[in-house]
Formats: sequence, C-alpha cells, structure tokens
Amino acid sequence: MTHELPNALNLRTDKAHSARMYDFYLGGKGNYEADREAAARVAASYPGIFVCARENRAFMHRATRVLARDHGIRQWLDIGTGIPTKPNLHEVAQSVAPDARIVYVDNDPIVLVHAQTLLNSSAEGRTDYIRADVNEPDTILRSPELSETLDLTRPVVLSLNALMHFVTDAQDAHGIVRRLMDALPSGSALALSHCTPDFDPETWQKVTDIYNQAGTPVQFRDKAAVTDFFAGLDLIEPGIVVGHRWRPATEDGGADREDGPAPSDADVSLWAGVGIKP
Repeated sequence: MTHELPNALNLRTDKAHSARMYDFYLGGKGNYEADREAAARVAASYPGIFVCARENRAFMHRATRVLARDHGIRQWLDIGTGIPTKPNLHEVAQSVAPDARIVYVDNDPIVLVHAQTLLNSSAEGRTDYIRADVNEPDTILRSPELSETLDLTRPVVLSLNALMHFVTDAQDAHGIVRRLMDALPSGSALALSHCTPDFDPETWQKVTDIYNQAGTPVQFRDKAAVTDFFAGLDLIEPGIVVGHRWRPATEDGGADREDGPAPSDADVSLWAGVGIKP
C-alpha cells in the first residue's frame, strides 16, 4: 500500500497538535516548538502528565497482550495512533500472535510521515494506516485499507487510547464509539483510556484551558461518563479503574514500569477499561 506524503503546507508545525504533545510527554522527537510550548504549559500546571502518558502507554501494552493471549483476538483498529513509539501496538500484538493484523488511524499528517514504522509488520501478519478523523467514523469504516486488512466478520479490538477526551459531547463522543462498535461482530472488544478530572478538578480545568487556547478542544470526563462508553459491553476484570491499576503485573510477574513505587491515582488521572461485545 502506497501512502501519499503531505506537503509542508499541510503539516502546520506552527500549531500545537495533541499527538505531537503526547510524543513530547513520552520523550519522543516527533514534536515541534509549538507542541513543546503548549506541553510545557500543561506540565507546569500538571506535572503528572508525564506519568499519565507513560501509564497510558503501559495500559495499551497490557490490554493488547491480554486480548491476544487470553481472548484470542487477532485484529485491531487503533484510532488516534499518534507518533510511533516502540513498541507500537502491532509489535506488542505480534509478539503474542505473529499473525495479528492492525489498522492504524490518525488525522495528523505528521503521523503519516512516520507511518513506515507502523507498517513494519511480521511476515505472518499485516498492518496498514488510514489518515482519517475519529469524528468521521463512516469514513474509517468505508476505507479500502480497512476492508483489505481486517475481516469484519471476525472479532476486532477497537483501541481508543487517550483519544476520546479530544471529542466533546457536542461532537457526540459516545455516539461515535457506538457507531464504531456497532460495525464490529460479537466477540470484538473496546479498549479505552480517558483522562479524568476526578482526582484534581482545579488542575484539570487549567489543563482544559491550555488545550482549548492551543486550538484543541477537550472534554475530560468523570468515571460515570467514561463507563458510558462501554454501554452494552461485558467489562473484563478489573472493570474501569485508574490506568496503572488495570492488571499491572505481566504474565511473567514483571511490570510495565521501572522499579519503584506505584504512582498516585492523581498523578495518573486516567480511567481505563476493556469490554467485550456479547
């Protein structure tokens, strides 16, 4: 599959973008001055943002392994992919199931520049990339890259990691998730993480203001609103919990974080869960 690279005028490196700010939080190099300035303002109000980003990434790794290993799922639709950061989702999935297939989706043209890293699949599996916006779910579902890579008659994981807080209620965030899950068959899964103001509302209002001022609308939600994304699904244990509390130990007894004390719930401020479609 050949992907057309965007021209420089479309990259808008002068404007902060959530995917590149997240890359900065993770210590990546795929960000620009506008991203770093906005991210620094967030970090000044909420120093835990770096912990939040790392724990979000660790949740994605664990959820992917559990769904591949314990539930036998071999297909992922990962929306809001962001700048590639090793190990990427397909590398985690294919370490368990080499035949796993993954379609990545992001709306930032900078991510497309790095997409070759995302397309480095195992020989047995396959990956592809769609440049699209989660606010247009039908565009994603009708994409030829999706139908050529995933078999929608078999279970698919809809992976929405730290994405839906960038979709407001006015944009029908819950309706978008329902539309995507409705297109997937029984046995499919929703793996979702979502930042929350529950542990420190004042700080998260400051973070909201910074993102809005940077031109990125956000709506950080409480636990009840995050749980609503899983309506009609069967939550697997331990349900909706703070990200670092979702099955923190790996199968071999290790952990996804460096040795040291676990972070506080307030530092992580991220609800996470996995639900299976009956």
